[in-house]
Amino acid sequence: MTSLDHELSKERTHHDTCRAALHRMVDGAAHHVVTGEDVSASGADAEVLGHHLRSRAKALRELPPGPLFFGRLDREDGQCHHIGRRRIGEHPASPPLVVDWRAPVARAFYQASARDPQGVRVRRRFGWAPFSGGDSADLTGLEDEHLAAGEAGPPSAILAGEIERPRIGPMRDIAATIQPEQDDLVRAGLDASLCVQGAPGTGKTAVGLHRAAYLLYTHPQRIRRGGLLILGPNRTFLSYVSEVLPALGESDVRQSTVEEEIDRGHPVRAVDPPAAEVVKHDARMAGVLRRALYARVGAPSEPLAVPDGSYRWRVPLEELAAIVEEVRAEAPPYAVGRERVRGRVVREVQLRAERRAGPRGTAWTRRIERSRAVTALVDACWPRAVPEEVLAGVLADPCDPALTAAEREAIRWRRPPRSYRSARWSAADLLLLDELAGLIERPAGYGHIVIDEAQDLSPMQCRAIARRAGFGTLTVLGDLAQGTTPWAARDWREQLAHLGRTSVPVVALTTGFRVPAGVVALANRLLDALDVDVPPGRSLRRDGKVTIREVPDVREAVVGAVRAALAREGSVGVIAADRSADGLRAALDGAGLTGPRVTVLPATLAKGLEYDHVVVAEPADVVAAEPRGLNRLYVVLTRAVSRLDVLHSAPLPTPLRRS
Repeated sequence: MTSLDHELSKERTHHDTCRAALHRMVDGAAHHVVTGEDVSASGADAEVLGHHLRSRAKALRELPPGPLFFGRLDREDGQCHHIGRRRIGEHPASPPLVVDWRAPVARAFYQASARDPQGVRVRRRFGWAPFSGGDSADLTGLEDEHLAAGEAGPPSAILAGEIERPRIGPMRDIAATIQPEQDDLVRAGLDASLCVQGAPGTGKTAVGLHRAAYLLYTHPQRIRRGGLLILGPNRTFLSYVSEVLPALGESDVRQSTVEEEIDRGHPVRAVDPPAAEVVKHDARMAGVLRRALYARVGAPSEPLAVPDGSYRWRVPLEELAAIVEEVRAEAPPYAVGRERVRGRVVREVQLRAERRAGPRGTAWTRRIERSRAVTALVDACWPRAVPEEVLAGVLADPCDPALTAAEREAIRWRRPPRSYRSARWSAADLLLLDELAGLIERPAGYGHIVIDEAQDLSPMQCRAIARRAGFGTLTVLGDLAQGTTPWAARDWREQLAHLGRTSVPVVALTTGFRVPAGVVALANRLLDALDVDVPPGRSLRRDGKVTIREVPDVREAVVGAVRAALAREGSVGVIAADRSADGLRAALDGAGLTGPRVTVLPATLAKGLEYDHVVVAEPADVVAAEPRGLNRLYVVLTRAVSRLDVLHSAPLPTPLRRS
């Protein structure tokens, strides 16, 4: 038996030991749930304990199958740590058999180098059979880096193989392949927000998801008190990334879209013309809505007289007006302001009553608060507000001078409904309703929000997110070059200001690990035409293949390209302008080439997705389909992680014609 075979045998035995310990952990967690019901504690304490035990049992029970460790650290002090996706031990107080990748001691696995060993003598990486379910026999190889010797070894073949492994199914975690610059971002503290400008293939989405897992591990009470939210651009994207956090042992995380977060129960039943949609997403609409809401507030028109038995308590008009103005200047949420006015008016009545007849009790105060006179005064000078009613008034007769005459006409309802209750709302209207709801009463906030594809958010969408951030923090992920909406950001500072964050560091990730150099070089040709200031991407991968072919019949060529791609491993993505996608899908179906490995999708849904082999059909159509078509093409070209075929019969967009 060779030394390698001997080491593999020892590691397989250790993996079997870890597997047995994990089974005992699962059984023990289930047992604790049962016995925990009988603990001697208050009802509230028992409920908290029960929730904790049930959550732990559920997390252990739902761990996806797979290898239990991917690395090992042999330290100069003689300690040895296996690194995996979750801690595994015989007992909570005993040394772990596997250290969680998020633990402080595991950081050296990602950061140690020959120049800075960080106390590590040997770093070992394990090679597992692709798509292993965690059988010890699937451990097929290992590599050792002798860092204490101070000499950099050759690039890791295991690391490269894991990064370049074919993409089939949902996105995978990258716990085994996190790079030092990614690790710095993942482990950034909770108390500060962070913005990552990431070129294609740099792993910014994975960084955000792993940062979420790290924060849940490091600050469980603070995060879970407010909750953690992952915000994606659409459900297709969220479905693609949905298995990453469960694979890391975190299943109790809300993954949502802005549209789902602002849902007030109104179906989208109207479609705005482009001009109206742009105005409604503009930051100026926040001021328009605030002024429309507070235009309802007015000075009282007569003194207050509150009957109290045979006596009437009177408050002069000027004192009432001063109360309203004082509260208005404090700028609380509208509903809070209304109650402050009521409370201060009642206090003025109470002071007069106590000067005349002595202290008043709680019951008396409540009776005065509910009196018709006080209620009528509050309703007159600070009336109740319903977001739908306020917005209906704005759209029926837009008159705010912050908007131009053309903009006011763009958003004006052509046929105002008889009542706001029968209004047909558009998707942009729901954002405006959310803004008004936030002005009336602040929503509950999350402890931390991870926002992906943040460059595509409008100012009003950013404001909706900022309200939900509350006193929490943000991880903002995006690429200005991939901005495709009419309101897409061109500068991160401005976008962060809309998110309510003015002093957030912007960190650029420019080194790609997933997209081959040829694909990155082709996409970089578009950067000069995109009107954004981002550094060109680069890739550490020299594999992959890019072909650009002019063909007489694009549909026929796509069928041939997909047939050839299916002869190799991996997923195949066919991307075309939205109007062409259905025709290509039908052609592939007719050729018998559809199946789980082949996805045909319109260009507008390609963002955030990856395929081993991408076939781009008629890039000129992608560019012509929308005002920011070149940005869309930049997105489309960078979905390939191994091979890219560009097929066209029309002339290529100008930036791609350069040799």
